[in-house]
Amino acid sequence: MNSATTRVLSALVLIPLLVALIWWAPERLFQSVIAVAAIVALIELSRLVTGWPVRIVLMVIYIVAPLNVLALIRAGYGPTTLTMLIAIVIVSDSAQYYTGRAFGSRKLAPVISPKKTVEGAIGGLIFAAVAAVIFGRIWPIGLGDVGMGLTGLAIAVAGMAGDLFESALKRRARVKDSGHLIPGHGGILDRIDSWLFAAPVFWLILKVTL
Repeated sequence: MNSATTRVLSALVLIPLLVALIWWAPERLFQSVIAVAAIVALIELSRLVTGWPVRIVLMVIYIVAPLNVLALIRAGYGPTTLTMLIAIVIVSDSAQYYTGRAFGSRKLAPVISPKKTVEGAIGGLIFAAVAAVIFGRIWPIGLGDVGMGLTGLAIAVAGMAGDLFESALKRRARVKDSGHLIPGHGGILDRIDSWLFAAPVFWLILKVTL
């Protein structure tokens, strides 16, 4: 089985589980899953970063706090709003990949992540803004089209920063993936790196504007 097929099969299993977790899991179960994800992410982080002072700081501000924010968004604003965040991040990540493959020529961060391109980043921003407006029409949260478009841009920028940050950690540690937990996708940090930066930004927007 090739890597592309493995990635697709893993996604077909994980996406329904994620949707079920966000929409129907009792709060205690949701928080328990977040806690388990945090533990796994912390183990992966310990392989990427040396020195306990740095590890402890990153554990708190890079993993524990952002994952807790995901729980806060669900508890405070409902599963719809958390789904919106996750969906915008996925749209942005996918758009970066496909527009980068189709049109990419200028490297965005050649030292940290050689495959990422400026054109891919622009595609990610555009699609994230459009997706946010569409989601805002389907699930209104009171920000309007302009507000949702700007929110989509902010989420996309934060997600890209999270992706590049994890790429920098992996490059420093000289590893391709943070782990091997998810077939075809690497470790859990490889899947949630964008969320870890995007979630606090989205939560702050919600707190300030709503």
